[in-house]
Amino acid sequence: MTPTIYMTSTNIDFAPASELSVEGDPMTDRVRATWTSGDFGRIAKGYERGAGEFIARLGIESGERVIDVACGTGNLALPAARCGADVTGIDIAPNLIAQARANAAAEGLLIKFDVGNAERMPYGNGAFSTAVTMFGAMFAARPGLAASELLRVVRPGGRIAMANWTPTGFIGQMLKRTVRYVPAPAGAPSPLEWGTEDNVHERLGAGSGALLTTRRLITFEYPFGPAEVVDMFRLWYGPTLRAFSNRASVI
Repeated sequence: MTPTIYMTSTNIDFAPASELSVEGDPMTDRVRATWTSGDFGRIAKGYERGAGEFIARLGIESGERVIDVACGTGNLALPAARCGADVTGIDIAPNLIAQARANAAAEGLLIKFDVGNAERMPYGNGAFSTAVTMFGAMFAARPGLAASELLRVVRPGGRIAMANWTPTGFIGQMLKRTVRYVPAPAGAPSPLEWGTEDNVHERLGAGSGALLTTRRLITFEYPFGPAEVVDMFRLWYGPTLRAFSNRASVI
């Protein structure tokens, strides 16, 4: 059996198998630099409840082997571990992995967190029953490789669950504006392609037994007003921070 794919907005395009990302690769370095800038943990707190609801919908069971790809500070890994799952998280940003480990330790949760690349994960074929990723794997520089890896590390009959920003949503519109100041490398696809059903089917459909897509709203919850939220994204959200920095340098 092939994996079942559960998507909340998604997309893809396959890169040649020889096009492997390695340390020192400019595109990989660019992704790492984006997410090591600022402090994404501050942003992630705003949708912790939505992440918990995402995991709850999956009905994860005790002992289930789960991989959280591009896990950030653990928004999905932590609630999955609370269900009793055997959870591994991987992220390209060492600072976010450090926060994830601290968050897990604060709750006494045993989660394995690794620094690594979604395009080339250090796990065996079919090592996990379930792969989850929320606003994470969609930012891999080469979506075809990320898709191939998601399919590879999930066992036959397992499942992949992704949540991705759509091009027309609030974050999608914001990201479209940031590329005006921080253009993507030539030939690099937009991560927002993962937020379109056609692209999701193109990238994951052939390798899955079933593929379901659903559009949902997620609520950001912060304990302060709109002006403070704007400042927080400007100061701490990697893509926005880099856009403002670049804008300042060209004015």
